[in-house]
Amino acid sequence: MPKPIEFALFAPYNKEAALIGSFSDWQEIPMQKDNHGYFRATVDLEDGDYQYKFRVRSRSWFFEPDSWVDVVDPYATDIDNPTQNGIVRIKDGRKIVDTYVWQHDDKPLPPDQALVIYEMHVADFSGGEPDPHPRGKYKHALEKLDYLCELGINAIELMPVKEYPGDYSWGYNPRYFFATESSYGSTEDLKHFIDECHARGIRVLMDGIYNHSEAESPLTQIDHDYWYHHDPKDPEFNWGPEFNYEHYDENLDTYPARKFIGDTVRFWISEYHIDGIRYDASRQIGNYDFLHWIVQETKNTAGAKPFYNVAEYIPEDPSITNFDGPMDGCWHDSFYHTIVPHLCGERFDLEELKNVIDCKRQGFLGATNVVNYLTNHDHNHLLAEFGNFEIFDQAAFKRAKLGAALLMTAVGIPMIWMGEEFGEYKSKTIESAKIDWQLLGNDDNKGLFEYYKGLIHLRKSNHALYTENIDFCFENADDRVFAYCRWNEEGSRVVVVVNFSDNYLANYTISNFPADGTWHEWTGNYDVDTQNGSLTIDLPEYEAKVLVWQ
Repeated sequence: MPKPIEFALFAPYNKEAALIGSFSDWQEIPMQKDNHGYFRATVDLEDGDYQYKFRVRSRSWFFEPDSWVDVVDPYATDIDNPTQNGIVRIKDGRKIVDTYVWQHDDKPLPPDQALVIYEMHVADFSGGEPDPHPRGKYKHALEKLDYLCELGINAIELMPVKEYPGDYSWGYNPRYFFATESSYGSTEDLKHFIDECHARGIRVLMDGIYNHSEAESPLTQIDHDYWYHHDPKDPEFNWGPEFNYEHYDENLDTYPARKFIGDTVRFWISEYHIDGIRYDASRQIGNYDFLHWIVQETKNTAGAKPFYNVAEYIPEDPSITNFDGPMDGCWHDSFYHTIVPHLCGERFDLEELKNVIDCKRQGFLGATNVVNYLTNHDHNHLLAEFGNFEIFDQAAFKRAKLGAALLMTAVGIPMIWMGEEFGEYKSKTIESAKIDWQLLGNDDNKGLFEYYKGLIHLRKSNHALYTENIDFCFENADDRVFAYCRWNEEGSRVVVVVNFSDNYLANYTISNFPADGTWHEWTGNYDVDTQNGSLTIDLPEYEAKVLVWQ
């Protein structure tokens, strides 16, 4: 028995609109505008899937005035990629996204301070050089969850999964904000992946693009300047039409761009049960009022469960996260830009190192205010960087381990770009670059994986590393050696001794050691004794010793 289904399009200043779809043999069904700016039409539909679009008189300046254009519903939750039509699903007489039933919403998830984040591009995470199958879908990422559990990460940050043009992209060109990328699988596949992450105590953060959209996103076609800035604010950093969060519609008492993005964010939290958002290009958004508001919307929608809002705000500025700042955290880009040149042997500046290992020295307040990384999707893998400096083989893996030790013991939340944990060596590319999982068959690569695994376990088990407490207890800039102590009020202590030089320093004495007694060297699994406030230990070149109070 068909039921009446309403279709609505918010286009307050457009003159006319019509609904077209497979249910009308693509003949126009006139829509009536109400006092709130919505065009509406009702159609009697049986349960099933239908394709549809809106035909609207455009107000966008790049069309002839009032010309008719066919646009996808900006709120369409699924897209038929070949035809670029919206898909509406009707079940029991109402619109649905899908019929997925969540299984693991009751599982406890880690709090923000406990996060170890793994940045993942779904398309390139599975498959690889010798793999004859294309892979690169949610269901294939799901097959790797046991591997990620062994590694020990407890959060996955998905690079953007909203529908983009074509079948391969990093996703920073979103065309449809409510639809998931069809080349990765169905909406149910994405929900199943997130549900299975939750079953394993892994939070899922989504990369959100709220600075801009792809040029043919529906709102650009309907009434460009109602939702977007007419011109880019900064042509040098322009990736598409930019949302105008300052524009206020007095007649309807609404901020159009805020309304749309607010609806988007609430939809993803409620429909896909995500646990956090990374805000791409936040500095380009440049509107703290909007960011405050959208973060509050996420918290209200998420309710009691933890939800982490992190900004890509580069160059970073502590004001984005501090007392009056909108965000919970931000990408700590100076950590990358400091640690990597030091690992490559380009320079040694102890004060610079201290500033990024203890972000409080830069004005940040706490341990969840920064996300530290040695690389991410925007940069080369470490081994590729080392190769540029002719550092290869075991020397390269040594430095990668030193980087990992700093990453996992610095103040802040660590993030790993997929493959970095076992020495993937590719340079950054926007072409497809699948991870070479075969590398794990090599001793050096497997050893790096085990090193990461051990440090992640230490981080999750020793809550001294959750705090913002840090003391640089020993420094010798001439030797390029320093040590820092992390602690909490419950008595946990971790001391990291770092040798950033090319020299093997035998029987090296670290004075001003925090406590006398037995300490366990975590990375090599042996005990050392300290007395009279000093430790004597062998310090190989480009290596860190991680000492845990017993």
